[in-house]
Amino acid sequence: IERLEKVTERFSRIGSKPSLAKENIVKLILNSVEYLKTRSSSRVQFNLEFDESREVVLPVNSALFEWVIENVSKNAIDAMEGVGTVTMRISETEKQVMLDISDTGKGIPKALFRKIFSPGFTTKERGWGLGLSLAKRIIEKYHKGKIFVKSSEIGKGSCIRIILNKTK
Repeated sequence: IERLEKVTERFSRIGSKPSLAKENIVKLILNSVEYLKTRSSSRVQFNLEFDESREVVLPVNSALFEWVIENVSKNAIDAMEGVGTVTMRISETEKQVMLDISDTGKGIPKALFRKIFSPGFTTKERGWGLGLSLAKRIIEKYHKGKIFVKSSEIGKGSCIRIILNKTK
C-alpha cells in the first residue's frame, strides 16, 4: 500500500508544476537501487561506480527523479532478460552532473536511439511505450536536463545518460 501511495503521488505530479528542492541525488539513486533489488531476479547485479557516501546536491523533485531512475533501470533489466549487470556511474563538470545507467542487455539499434523516447514506442509484448517518454519529459521539461542514449552495441548492452544542471 505504501508503494502504491508513492506511485500515485508521483503520477499526480506529472501534469502539475513540480517543486524542486536541493537533494543529494546519491541518496535518491541508492533508494531506487534498493527498491529495484527487491523487484528483480537475484541474477541481476547492481554495480555502483561512485562513492556511496558522496554528496551530490542538485535541485530535483525527489519522487519524480527516483521514478526516472527506476524506469530506466527496469528497461535495462528487461533488455538483459533478467540476467546481467546494471551499472550506475556519476561524473561531474563545473556546471553539470551526469548519471550513466548501463546494462549488459541486447542493445538498441542506432536507428532507434531517439525513437525509444517517443510516446507509444515499445519493443515489449506487454509494453505501453510510456515509461521512457515520461522519463524524458520529467528530465527535460521539469528538471531542464537531458536524457539520451549515450552508447549501445547490439548483443553487448546500452548506456543511457542523464544530465542535470547544478544550478537552476
